[in-house]
Amino acid sequence: MKASKMRELSDAELENQIRDIAQQTWKIRFQVATGQTEGVKKLRSLRRDLARAKTLLREKELEQAHGK
Repeated sequence: MKASKMRELSDAELENQIRDIAQQTWKIRFQVATGQTEGVKKLRSLRRDLARAKTLLREKELEQAHGK
């Protein structure tokens, strides 16, 4: 998901997104470890989406803390 779309989400929606991405990441990592899939490309994109969502959530927290 693009950062511009993620910026439109609320804090609760971002937290749900983070939870979903973390679950998907775990499933793919497990499949790669057991040799069931070659999902390395998908795993990389999920990790980037997870980092992007966490960054946006942190930015919102900082904005609220500084009163902007």
